[in-house]
Amino acid sequence: MLSWSLTFFILAIIAGVLGFSGIAGAAANIAQILFFIFLVLLIVSAISNAIRGKRP
Repeated sequence: MLSWSLTFFILAIIAGVLGFSGIAGAAANIAQILFFIFLVLLIVSAISNAIRGKRP
């Protein structure tokens, strides 16, 4: 999922350079949403592993 957020981030940068502000904004929003979803899943995974007593 992190790769998707990086893909949309790169797409936003390219679209911003080329002047497609609508596409750049949409891609940046999607990248931001995917990043936060990834971050929440990482925290949930870390907490569940700590509760079970497993090492990463």
